[in-house]
Amino acid sequence: MQMSDQRSFVPDPDNGRLLRDAFGRFATGVTVVTAASDDGCVAITANSFSSVSMEPPLVLWSPALASARYPAFARAEHFAIHVLAADQASLAWEVARNRDALQGLSANAEGVPVLDRCLARFDCSRFALHEAGDHAIVIGRVLRASIGEGEPLAFFGGRQASIRVN
Repeated sequence: MQMSDQRSFVPDPDNGRLLRDAFGRFATGVTVVTAASDDGCVAITANSFSSVSMEPPLVLWSPALASARYPAFARAEHFAIHVLAADQASLAWEVARNRDALQGLSANAEGVPVLDRCLARFDCSRFALHEAGDHAIVIGRVLRASIGEGEPLAFFGGRQASIRVN
């Protein structure tokens, strides 16, 4: 792609859709983050996940401050991040629509509700929480990790996407 094929802009409130579309050009995996709350399991679908550090082992994700689910995650001392497989797309969308989609799960050693199956799971303790614009950056120290098999669930351009693994 030649630079002339690209559209440049300065982000401002009047062109927020363009910025959102530009962010969407970065293909990401899809996660479901869970925590225990006074009302049971609280879960949120997030594609804002990244590894941060190997020593100590740290990961991050970024929930929206305006989310009705945010206060439960801001209070949580422990949470689990589940990296979803391609065949778990319906789960990702159900959790995105319904805060209470994941009731009755088994719990890890810290009492966090966890999915039985996913490509990877990171059981975390909260390491840091930083407000950053209209989102927060939640950094977790990985206490345990697990790995499963399968093709990844991906998100690109505002839609579910496929990543073929050779």
